[in-house]
Amino acid sequence: MSLTTLTIITVRPAHRRWALARMGTVPPQLKRVTGLRFHKLLGSGFDFGLRPNLQRYGLLAVWDDAATAEQFFATHPAWQDYQQRAEETWTAYLEPLQAHGAWDAQAPFTGEAAPKTADGPVAVLTRASIRLLRAWSFWQAVPPVSRAVAQAPGLLAAIGLGELPVIRQATFSVWESAALMRQYAYGAQHDGRHQDVVRRTRQERWYSEELFARFRVLRTTGTWDGHDPLALGPGQ
Repeated sequence: MSLTTLTIITVRPAHRRWALARMGTVPPQLKRVTGLRFHKLLGSGFDFGLRPNLQRYGLLAVWDDAATAEQFFATHPAWQDYQQRAEETWTAYLEPLQAHGAWDAQAPFTGEAAPKTADGPVAVLTRASIRLLRAWSFWQAVPPVSRAVAQAPGLLAAIGLGELPVIRQATFSVWESAALMRQYAYGAQHDGRHQDVVRRTRQERWYSEELFARFRVLRTTGTWDGHDPLALGPGQ
């Protein structure tokens, strides 16, 4: 069975230039990794990607199986280079529950089974290519939503990621449960900003391509901002 991983890499300040340069040199190396079906090396930013964070990056990968992933993290030279220069790394091991849309005309998280449900923590990945003429409207709408989600009950961690500044963006968030995630996204008790943005994406055609995926969190390793968000548990 395939496995998805999302790794948050925080490099030490002295290695910011090195890490930025690796955005161009690492992807060709990843293409040659046997058993790596799909991958994206992503930058990150504050306000869900609006302001770049040159110390933090994301590595999204879909593997043939867990053994292939473990082999990469244990031995691959590109990953060892990151480990030597990292302040910390955090990896979530994920099982797709539901996905729709495309990323570079591919559907990387489909084909395993029909949509499933999950108890326990879930992760959500959204990704979009923003039409250049709609980028101003999109980025005007993002800061209020990012502030609202940061206060949402059940949110354990969230980050804005991206392939290209401004126009190719993604978000990754981890929640205590699917119920609390849906409560934020669709519940009547929140202020409606998220639903308004979803409505506007359709009406104003902000995206040329988009993807939404939800995952069961199988396990995590490492730290993110000094701790493992899932280790804190509900209410801690």
